[in-house]
Amino acid sequence: MTEKNDCFKIAVLSGKGGVGKSTVAVNLAYYLASKGHKTGLLDVDIHGPSIPKMLNIENRIISSINNKMLPVEVEGLEVMSIGFLLDDSTAPVIWRGPLKSTLIRQFLEEVEWGDLEYLVIDCPPGTGDEPLSVFQPPQKIDGAIVVTTPQDVAILDVAKSVNFCKQLNAPIIGIVENMSGFICPKCGERVEIFKSGGGKKLAEETHVPFSGSIPLDPAAVTSGDEGIPYIKTASSQAFKEVFENIYTHIKSKELAKV
Repeated sequence: MTEKNDCFKIAVLSGKGGVGKSTVAVNLAYYLASKGHKTGLLDVDIHGPSIPKMLNIENRIISSINNKMLPVEVEGLEVMSIGFLLDDSTAPVIWRGPLKSTLIRQFLEEVEWGDLEYLVIDCPPGTGDEPLSVFQPPQKIDGAIVVTTPQDVAILDVAKSVNFCKQLNAPIIGIVENMSGFICPKCGERVEIFKSGGGKKLAEETHVPFSGSIPLDPAAVTSGDEGIPYIKTASSQAFKEVFENIYTHIKSKELAKV
């Protein structure tokens, strides 16, 4: 990070895998960059890095200057991921906790991020080594976004992430309910495939903000596979509304840095 190290750090996390957490992280970073903010995107999912694929930058090579790694620039974002350091994207990373923590610390402290305003950090599922390395001193998370899907099985695990943030005194920007219903593109009927309302209920029960709901959209899957930020598509209005809520919260006096 720069010597100032004063950018606003946003962690995106979830106690459950497969809820669309990386999709939220990628598109939130792109949203912030599109508003004119110098934004970084850090992928700390050591075992399953997906950010390079989702931005179509899998084959980029990391260079360095003054003993610091240079992030990959794409779509106005500065991006770093272990995916850039692997010769084979299908090779497993078989590491214990200390190695993962060391690499994450290097990503945070030994990357020439430049003069960032925001750094969005995509954490892997759970509350283990990787999130701990991001949240614990000497790092400081300015706000966390917790992503869930509506069904009870997901809510049970995601509630642990909310309590994780509270125990580490990390401010929660909001809970995002992803895959909340499906709007049929042919008839317009709404179908509650994974139910809906679970994320909002969790926010109410845990007394944290609710950022909004995002319905299932096949275009989101296509965008991720093709490396195009979904928020650039015409059908991403729900994403934009959620991100506007998040942006307003970030800018509020509750979370703004002095």
